[in-house]
Amino acid sequence: MVEQLEKDMIEAMKQKDKEKLTVIRMIKASLKQEQIDHKKEINDDLLIDVVNKQVKMRKDSISEFEKGNRQDLIDKTQAEIDILMNYLPEQLSEEEVDKIISSIFDEVKPTSAKDMGKIMKEATAKLKGKADMKQVSTIIREKLESI
Repeated sequence: MVEQLEKDMIEAMKQKDKEKLTVIRMIKASLKQEQIDHKKEINDDLLIDVVNKQVKMRKDSISEFEKGNRQDLIDKTQAEIDILMNYLPEQLSEEEVDKIISSIFDEVKPTSAKDMGKIMKEATAKLKGKADMKQVSTIIREKLESI
């Protein structure tokens, strides 16, 4: 995936695609920052972490832009999210996520909402990068409330 990022950057330069080039450069800068700050090696896992953070920030921004009724900014930010999603593994459907969470519940056998941490730990290991963790957390909370 990291090599693909490099190829896409060169391709964006050749095609003079400013929006895509800007997003790719931002990803590369964030990767470099993570590498320096946390002394981590740049690899696909780090790329997924960085892209997930960027997508989350943009989704939060979109909700703020909706409050301000700024459709122009919503469209621009959504276009950036679409570019970022190319660097994440294929996202699981809600049914697939629900099925995985159910299997985690069968393994952990939670007794109350206090077991949220145990379940989230397992869910993060299995779903990180493949699903929106905010959605995962919501599904887990709902299942814990019905116990």
